[in-house]
Amino acid sequence: MADEIGLDDFLKVDIRAGRVTRAEPFPEVRKPALKLWVDFGAEIGERKTSAQITDHYAPEDLPGRQVIAVVNFPPRQIGSFMSEVLVLGLHDDAGGVVLLSPDRDVPDGARLC
Repeated sequence: MADEIGLDDFLKVDIRAGRVTRAEPFPEVRKPALKLWVDFGAEIGERKTSAQITDHYAPEDLPGRQVIAVVNFPPRQIGSFMSEVLVLGLHDDAGGVVLLSPDRDVPDGARLC
């Protein structure tokens, strides 16, 4: 069982919907990954991230897709790229990452409630 946290701790995590505006291969990293630019609406704007999602996603398939991400982690340097958000996903049976996304379109920047 996972460690328990309180509701106050959970509410500190800012999880938002955003729309991928651009995606590129990231060949310089050790594990296959893509560079993503995600628009979180007027309040947050566009942020970038690196995601190890190449098992199921190609760069050309991602623009326009809504994703779910944590937007209040500190930026993290990954090679020559600064990752500013953490896009969320789940591992499938083969270990590939499947992105989390709303099942209906929501406003970019909508916060998980």
